[in-house]
Amino acid sequence: MSLTDEQRAIRDVVREFAREEIRPSAREADETQTFPESVWDGLAGLDLTGLTVPEEYGGFGADPVTASVVNEAVAYGSLSIATALSVHSLATSCIASFGSEAQCERWLPEMAAGRPVGAFALSEPHAGSNPAEMSTEARREGDEYIVNGDKQWITNGDRSGVVILFAKTDRSDPSTVTQFLVPKDVDGLTVGEKEDKLGLRASDTTSLTFDDVRIPAENRLTEEGRGLSAAFEILTGGRIAIASQAVGLADHALEEAIAYSGEREQFDQPIAEIQTIRHKIAEMATRVQASRQLTRYAARERAAGDGAMAASMAKLFASKAAMAVTNEAVQIHGGYGYVSEFDVERLYRDAKITEIYEGTSEIQKTVIARNLLD
Repeated sequence: MSLTDEQRAIRDVVREFAREEIRPSAREADETQTFPESVWDGLAGLDLTGLTVPEEYGGFGADPVTASVVNEAVAYGSLSIATALSVHSLATSCIASFGSEAQCERWLPEMAAGRPVGAFALSEPHAGSNPAEMSTEARREGDEYIVNGDKQWITNGDRSGVVILFAKTDRSDPSTVTQFLVPKDVDGLTVGEKEDKLGLRASDTTSLTFDDVRIPAENRLTEEGRGLSAAFEILTGGRIAIASQAVGLADHALEEAIAYSGEREQFDQPIAEIQTIRHKIAEMATRVQASRQLTRYAARERAAGDGAMAASMAKLFASKAAMAVTNEAVQIHGGYGYVSEFDVERLYRDAKITEIYEGTSEIQKTVIARNLLD
């Protein structure tokens, strides 16, 4: 599926930024588990921290296809950076889609400019794939809600300034999940230690604990009980973003494998001349292109107003392809693919998370089957 001239131009600018500004710091950021804030500032300079913010609030106002192109291009540089950006975009999407005019005017222009960073607090220690089982409660008391509970696996948990929180107004009733906007500096909100992860190590992932946190009732984003439907609506776009990032990551791994196979010699010839290697690269390239086309199809379905099943298909397929492509990239590098001196080692570790976050592959299959059979 072809892009417009404008979309191609945006892709080229962001891919160049990924090569020149993101990749040089990616290995060190992974090793030190430190988010490169200068890169975030660079994304803000390209207006990408306002990717899903409407233009009237100072944002980029990207359509779903353009947003997919940007997510792919950023992940071509670093999945950690792309993940931080996509979660920030989830937060701005929630405010833009469900917030009042006052909430939009208060938060979106600053978030579009890059600060405060947004976080999305849905998952809990015992409620990941089934958020209806969450136990975090926001109890109404006069003109305030008092929040108690724990959230887990929160991207941007440490560096964020505003949190989109999902909580029940009645802990015993799954139908009361509601969405709130919570400034990070409120009393009673504690950030846990950063998780020590297999991959995505430059992106901070923490828990958030709410202990009698008082937030004004005006900070509620949805009517009581509409939080889950709002979350699922926003996560359709989020799943397309993850699929796009899987494509960008796999494309980087393919590029590394092609370059290495042309340089590495065995049996008095570059290994790129060995048929087994050539076939591996052919299959890798086919997986990348198939993932890209399915993801863009999902983005177009999203633009047309639907796309939930297509988004799940894209995330399922692209994440599986990313795992396969990075695995083959490591294999082509041989022993060198197993050491951190070469990027494919990090790409392989990073790829796994695309099959897990924002709905595991098993959940995506459930969504697809439900749409087809029920």
